[in-house]
Amino acid sequence: MAEDSYKRIELATTATDANVQALAFAFPVMLVLLLPYVLLWPEQFSSEALREVAKVYGGHMLFLPFLMMLVFIPGAVVHELLHGLTWAAFCKNGVRSIKYGIHWKALSPYCHCGEVLPLKPYILGGMMPGMVMGILPALIGIFIGNPWVFFFGLFFTLAAAGDMLVLWMLRHCHSTDLVQDHPDKIGCFVLRKA
Repeated sequence: MAEDSYKRIELATTATDANVQALAFAFPVMLVLLLPYVLLWPEQFSSEALREVAKVYGGHMLFLPFLMMLVFIPGAVVHELLHGLTWAAFCKNGVRSIKYGIHWKALSPYCHCGEVLPLKPYILGGMMPGMVMGILPALIGIFIGNPWVFFFGLFFTLAAAGDMLVLWMLRHCHSTDLVQDHPDKIGCFVLRKA
């Protein structure tokens, strides 16, 4: 690829700023998923049902933060693997082009693709964890009325808010654009034919 025949546009933010900006996606997404669940399964939110949950799980509620960490840590690894494996499928050098790590300042794991990709495969890799671990289980939970499956999906949909931010940054891109993952920030460079 002749670099001089492309205009390079940076669409990126710092990991810390991305965490703050991603909150703008979290609330509407939470409402869009939570509202149908509550409307379809209102009996689960009755005072009697909530009392029963408190009675059955009352003492165990203290362990909920610990349990969430047990789910979140391997879930974060799977989330990043889904990015990497999806992008690797479109990379000339496959998984050798993918690097994983943690932005320690923001306590945020990341996956970095070292190759330039066409827009659609980049978007596919960006949305894969939110779809597979988030939206799909949340929809299944809504459909079958299972609060554990639903809240798992809701949790990992919200965990993909940073990915939603990057996809939002790409909303004005053209189908012929190429995308290069940003090496230092949350986001990318868009390469557009000059």
